Amino acid sequence: MASSTRASSLLLNNHKTNHFLFSLNSKKPSLVHPFPPISSLSFSLSLSSSQSRSTYTTITRVSTAPLEYAPPAPDSNNFQKEISRLKTLRLKLSASKNLKEKLKVLNSDSKVKHFLNTQGFERVLGSHGLGLNELFLVKCLVAAGQDHVLDMGFGFEEREGDGVSRSVKNALYVLVEMIEKWDVNIGGSGGREGFLKSQNGGVLEEEENEDLKKLLKILAEIEDFYDCIGGIIGYQIMVLELLAQSSLGMQTTNHSQQVHESMECQFLEIHPPTGCDLSQNTEYASQAALWGIEGLPDLGEIYPLGGSADRLGLVDPDTGECLPAAMLPYCGRTLLEGLIRDLQAREFLYFKLYGKQCITPVAIMTSSAKNNHEHITSLCERLGWFGRGRSSFQLFEQPLVPAVSAEDGQWLVRKPFVPVCKPGGHGVIWKLAYDKGIFQWFYDHGRKGATVRQVSNVVAATDLTLLALAGIGLHHGKKLGFASCKRNSGATEGINVLIEKKNLDGKWAYGLSCIEYTEFDKFGITSGPPSPDSVPGGRLECTMQNIADNFLNTYSSRCYKGVEDKLDAFIVYNERRRVTSSAKKKRKNADMSLHQTPDGSLLDIMRNAYDLLSQCNIDLPQVEGNDKYVDSGPPFLIFLHPALGPLWEVTRQKFSGGSISKGSELQIEVAEFLWRNVQLEGSMIIAAENIMGSTRNDENGEPILQHGHRCGRCKLHNVKVLNDGIDWSSGDNVYWKHDVHRFEALKVILHGNAEFEADNVTIQGNHVFEVPDGYKLKITSGDPGLAVQLDPIPQNLMDSGSWLWKYNINGSHILLELIEL
Repeated sequence: MASSTRASSLLLNNHKTNHFLFSLNSKKPSLVHPFPPISSLSFSLSLSSSQSRSTYTTITRVSTAPLEYAPPAPDSNNFQKEISRLKTLRLKLSASKNLKEKLKVLNSDSKVKHFLNTQGFERVLGSHGLGLNELFLVKCLVAAGQDHVLDMGFGFEEREGDGVSRSVKNALYVLVEMIEKWDVNIGGSGGREGFLKSQNGGVLEEEENEDLKKLLKILAEIEDFYDCIGGIIGYQIMVLELLAQSSLGMQTTNHSQQVHESMECQFLEIHPPTGCDLSQNTEYASQAALWGIEGLPDLGEIYPLGGSADRLGLVDPDTGECLPAAMLPYCGRTLLEGLIRDLQAREFLYFKLYGKQCITPVAIMTSSAKNNHEHITSLCERLGWFGRGRSSFQLFEQPLVPAVSAEDGQWLVRKPFVPVCKPGGHGVIWKLAYDKGIFQWFYDHGRKGATVRQVSNVVAATDLTLLALAGIGLHHGKKLGFASCKRNSGATEGINVLIEKKNLDGKWAYGLSCIEYTEFDKFGITSGPPSPDSVPGGRLECTMQNIADNFLNTYSSRCYKGVEDKLDAFIVYNERRRVTSSAKKKRKNADMSLHQTPDGSLLDIMRNAYDLLSQCNIDLPQVEGNDKYVDSGPPFLIFLHPALGPLWEVTRQKFSGGSISKGSELQIEVAEFLWRNVQLEGSMIIAAENIMGSTRNDENGEPILQHGHRCGRCKLHNVKVLNDGIDWSSGDNVYWKHDVHRFEALKVILHGNAEFEADNVTIQGNHVFEVPDGYKLKITSGDPGLAVQLDPIPQNLMDSGSWLWKYNINGSHILLELIEL
C-alpha cells in the first residue's frame, strides 16, 4: 500500500489544480450538497491534523509585519493541557442558551478570573462603552490566552506576590481608566475630539481609540465566521492542535495510516486523475467550448480578490500606500480590469453567435487588507461598473484572522490592540458566500453555476479552457470541475488527485480533490526546497479547492476502471500556459527565476501569441526559455484584445499572412478587425473606444454596454508598417506593465464608431491617425507618400458599420463570414 501510494505520487506531482467551476442546486440557492461546515473544509498553518474528513495545516510562509514588541512567553509549553482547557470551555459555551450564560461560563475560566480581578474590570467594561457582545469578545480573547493583545507595553517585571506580569496588569489599568473616563463630549469643542482621558491627566489619542474599535470588529468577525468550530476559542484550539503535532513529534512517517485517520476510512489510495486533454482531443474541446458559450446565460463568475498579495510588494507610486493584487497595473490595466475584459469577450462571442445580450453576474470577495475593499469599489465606480450596471456586481468582504507565533501559538501584535492580521484564505469564500446570500443572488439571476477565477492568473481565459470547462460541467450536469495542467516541480501550487477510499460502513467512495503543497509531506509527495523567506509564524487559512472532498460518490463495491466518468466532479487538462501563469510575486533583482512573476507570465502571454499567430501563416520569432530573458525584454510585444476571439478558432480567421519581426510591438484593441498579409517591423497600435459596442443609459440612468452597437472597425490588406518602434535599450521600460519608451510608432485611434482601412500601402515612420466618430479613414499609396481619404459613414450604417463579421456555427466549429453592408 505504501509503495503504491508513493508510486502514484510521482505521477500526481505532474499535475496541478487551478480555476474551477461549481454548480448550484436547481431547487434551492445553495451548493448542490448541503453546505459543508467549516470543520469539514481544509485549513492551513504547515503541519497536518487528523480532524474531520479533510485536513488542517499551517503555512509558515506568511510575511511578517514590523512588531513594536514581542508577546510574552507562555507560562508552559504544554499544548495539550491548554487544548484540553479550551475544549472544555468551548463545550460549555456551546451548551449555553444565551449571551448571559456564555459570559457566566467565561467568568469561571481561570485566565478570565485573573483578568476580572484587575480593578473591578468587569464592572467598568459593562458600564462604560462596551456592551455585552463586546464584553463577550474581550473575555474570549483573554480566555484564549491572548491578553497580551491589550498590553500597553509597560515592561515585563513581575509584581511581588503573584505570577502575573506587570505589563498585563498595567495594560488593564490603562484600559480601565480609558473606559471609566470615556469622554461623553467626543466631537465637541475644546480640542478634545477623539480623545479618551485618564485619571492622571494622560490622554489616549484617537488613533488608539480607533485601534480598540477595530480590534473589536476583528474579534466579532472571527467569532461569527468560525462559529462552526467555536469562534475565537475554536480558532485558537485549531492553531494549538496543529502546533502540538510539531512540538510533540506527532507527525508520523506512516503516511497511509495518517491519511486513514484524517479521512475516517478503512482504506485510502490516491491516484492520478484522468480527464479530457483539450490540447489533444481537439474536436471534443471545440464542442465543449460551444456548450460553454451556449450556457453562458446559466453561469455567474466569482473572483476571490481578498488576498493581501504581500509577495507582489505593490505600492502606490504617488501615496506610498500598499496595494492589493487586484490593483496591479498589468499590460496597461489593473488585474481586475483584465478579468472583466475576458468575461466581456465571452459575452461578445455569445452575442455574435446568438444575437442576444448576456450580462453575467459577478461576485467579488474582498477584504480589508491593504484597503482592498475600498480600492476595488473605487475602481469599479470610476470605470462605471465596466458598462455592466451596479446591480450585476456583488461585493462581499472576507474576515481577517490573526497571525500566530509558530512557537507558542501567541497572536503576533504590531502595537497594543493591533494584532497582525491577514485574510483567512480563499477557501472562506464558500461559507462566506453562503452566509452573505451570494448563492441566493446567483439563483435569483437564474444561474445554475459559476466559474471561479484567480486574479493573479493572467492566462486562464486563453483560447477555450474556461469555456470548455463550463460547457462540460453544464452539458453533463456535473457539480464541480477543475481545469488542470502539468505542474512545475517545486512550485508552490497544489495538485489534483483521484481519491479512493473504503468507508467504515464498507462502501467505497471516489472523488476528485486537491492536495495543497503544504500537505505534500503528509502524502509522501516531494515538493521542493522551502522558501528562504519562511518565518516561524502563520495563520489559520481555509483552502478553496478541498470543498471537492464533500462531492464524493459512494458505491457498494470497488470500482477499478473508468470511475471518473461517473463522478459528480470532473477535470479537464490543457497546456500549462493556457491554464495558468501567475503574477504572484515581485521579481528580485538578483533572482534568476521568473516563475510566478509578472515578467514570467508576460513571456507565457507572448508564447500564446506565437502559438495563435504562427498558425495564421504569419512569420514571427519563437519565444525561448525564461532564462534567455532574465536580463532582457521579450522578443516582441503582442497584445490582442480577447474579443477578437476569445476562441483561437475565431481569432485565426481574422488574421492571415505576413510577418512580425523581432523587437516589434503589436497592440489590437478592436474586435471587428481584419489582417491580410501585413508586414510589421516596429510598433503598431490600433485602439478603438468602442471595442465591442457603445454604452446607453438604462432605465436607472446607468451606462450599459450594447454589444455590436456602433463598434470601431479596422481593415489592413497588403500593408507594410516600418518604423523604429520601441527603444529596447531604455532602462525605464517595464514590459509586463506595457510601459515602454518608443522612438516611433503607427497609432490608429478610433473614436466612437470610426473605421480605418489601409490597402496596398507602406506606412513608414511615426504616424498618428485619429479618426473621429462617424467617419471612415482610408489610407492608400499616393504619389508621393500616402493618399488619405476621410468620408462620413452613411447615416443608415451608423449603428451597424459598413462591414462586419458574421459568426456561424458549423457542427462543432465557428465559421466567420465577412459581410459588406
